[in-house]
Amino acid sequence: MSEGGVGIGLSAAVVAVERDAPEILVARASDGLAGLPSGAFEPARDRTLEIALRTSIADQTGLDVGYVEQLYTFGDRGRATAPDAPHMISIGYLALTRRRRDASLLKEAGAAFRPWYGYFPWEDWRRKRPDLLDQEILPAIDRWAAEAPEAETGRDLPRLARARLCFGMDGSPWDEEKVLDRYELLYEAGLVEEARRDGRPAALAREALPRLGEAMRDDHRRILATAMGRLRAKLKYRPVVFELMPPRFTLTALQQTVEAVAGRRLHKQNFRRLVESAALVEPTGQTEAATGGRPAQLYRFRREVIEERPAPGLRFGRG
Repeated sequence: MSEGGVGIGLSAAVVAVERDAPEILVARASDGLAGLPSGAFEPARDRTLEIALRTSIADQTGLDVGYVEQLYTFGDRGRATAPDAPHMISIGYLALTRRRRDASLLKEAGAAFRPWYGYFPWEDWRRKRPDLLDQEILPAIDRWAAEAPEAETGRDLPRLARARLCFGMDGSPWDEEKVLDRYELLYEAGLVEEARRDGRPAALAREALPRLGEAMRDDHRRILATAMGRLRAKLKYRPVVFELMPPRFTLTALQQTVEAVAGRRLHKQNFRRLVESAALVEPTGQTEAATGGRPAQLYRFRREVIEERPAPGLRFGRG
C-alpha cells in the first residue's frame, strides 16, 4: 500500500466470563500497551470480513470464537501512530466465547484474558458505587464543564448536560449502557491517557492525569467501550448471555454472569422469576454438588425460544 493510502483493519473485543469476572482478550504490543486482536482485511485473500476476523483471532491467539457481531466502523484521523503509515479504517467486532481455552496456547501467542473493569473501573457497580467517580471523575468533569468557552453555550447539549446524562449526576439515573458516551466525554475532557497521547489540548493542558483505568493502544479502548455497551444492551433482548455459559449451569451462575457483564447487582428472586417467565432455560435433571450448600439444580439454554418470539432476552431494566 502506498504512502497516504487507506487500510482496512479488523479489531475484535473477545469477551469471556471467568467465575464472576468479565474478561477481554488482549495482546501486548511492542510499546507495552494492551490491544485487541486485530488484523488487516485483504480482498484478494479474504472472502468475507468475518472469515478474515476469525482467522486473525485464531492466528494471533489460538482461540476459536463463537458468536461474532459487527459493531461500528472507526475511521478517525490519528489512529495510526507512524507518520508515514496509511490512514486506517477499522471495523470493530464483538465476539463471545464460553470460557478461556488452553491458557498455554494464549501465552505462546502473547495473548491473555484480562478483566475488562481494569480498563473501565468506573463501570463496576456490583459491590457499591465506585469511589473513583466521586474522588476523581465527577470533580474533574465539574471543573471541565465550568470552563466551557462562550461558543459552546449554544450547543444542543452543553458540557454539564452531557455529563449529567452520562454519569448520572444531580439525581439523574445511571445507565449502564452508556459506556461509550462516558469514555468519549472523559476523552474530550482530557482525562484519559489516550487523549494526551493523541495531542488533545484539554489533556496537554493538565499537569497530571487521574488514574482512570489502563490505557490501550490506538483507539482500542473506544472499541472496547462500544462492545461493552452493545453487550449490556443485548442482554435485555437477545439470549447472548448463553454464549458465555457452559452447556449446563446453575441459576446462580447465570445471574452472576449477567451481573458481571451489566456491572450491577440484580435481586435474586426477581431474576429467577424473570428467567422462568421468559422460558429461556430448562432443567437437565442433574445437580451441582460443589455449591457450599444444598445441591443446586442444573439448567441448559432452551434454544427453541429463538423461534418462539422475536426478542427472547432478560428484560431486567436499567440501573
